[in-house]
This record gives sequence, structure tokens and C-alpha cells, in this order.
Amino acid sequence: MDEQQLLKDCLNGNAQAQNRLYEMYARKMFGVCLRYASDRSMAEDFMQEGFIRVFTKLSSFKFQGSFEGWIRRIMVNTSLELLRKNDVFRFSVELDNLNQIEDEEESIPDQIDAEALLNHIQEMPTGFRTVFNLYAVEDLSHKEIGKMLGISEGTSKSQYARARGWLQKRLKDQK
Repeated sequence: MDEQQLLKDCLNGNAQAQNRLYEMYARKMFGVCLRYASDRSMAEDFMQEGFIRVFTKLSSFKFQGSFEGWIRRIMVNTSLELLRKNDVFRFSVELDNLNQIEDEEESIPDQIDAEALLNHIQEMPTGFRTVFNLYAVEDLSHKEIGKMLGISEGTSKSQYARARGWLQKRLKDQK
């Protein structure tokens, strides 16, 4: 069965098609949610809420572009919204002068165990982790991140710089 037919069956309320769609994308989307969550339980909550939104908004998918990309965007936005509801950015601090951040960075080993890296990212403070993922993984600009999270562009930059420093220290300590 092709993806377009599967989506049409889901729109018609076919529970088997909905289950098949969930099974097709759950593993990948859990990985997306896990990057924004501090633990697996939180990631499961993000993903569950995300899939609820996928099914309720399925009729708005226009069959233009990647369906997986559409689901991914919903998962990211859902994760961010749930983080915002908990006001995790309340304690974000903007650095007055980002140039004070050291330009000299420790070299990170070329090969890092992906699971260990994910564990370190999950241990980051929520503001660091969120901005790090949006900038480094989702490839958004600091201006876009600021608008999404309701913070200034400078705060986004400082959170990213601090996240990188935090991660580099953990990776260096792990050596």
C-alpha cells in the first residue's frame, strides 16, 4: 500500500491504517522527541501528544513535500510547546558580550558513540538542550529560534554557546 492511500484510509477513520502509520513513524519520531526531552518518559509524552496532533491535523497535509518531514515538524513544535508550558526559558540569561566566549575549542573526537552523545544532550539543562537542537540539528537561525521560543536572538546565541561549552566539557571529561 502506498503512503497516499494509507493517509486516505487514516482520514476515513480506518483504525488499522492509523496503527500502521503510527508504527511506520513512531521509532523515528521518538528519536526526535528524545532530543528535546530530559528523559524517555518525557519523550514518550511529547510523542504521544505529537501523534494526537498528527491525526487531528492530517486533513491539512496537502501531499506536497515529505510526509515524514511534516510529522517531524509537528513533533518538534509539540515538544517546544510543552517545554514552553513549563516555562523552561524563564531562567535563560543573555550574555552581554558573546565575544568573550573562548574561540579556542577543545577538539572533539571524530568518533563519538551516538548513544553516549544523546545521553549527554539529554542531561543538558532544558534551555541549552532546546536551543542546541534547534540550531545544530534543525538548522534554524538564532533569530528564528528566538521567535519560536519567545526569547531574544542574543539569548538564543548565548544558550547555544553555553550548550556547546557544556557538551564539550562532558565529552572531554569522558575521554
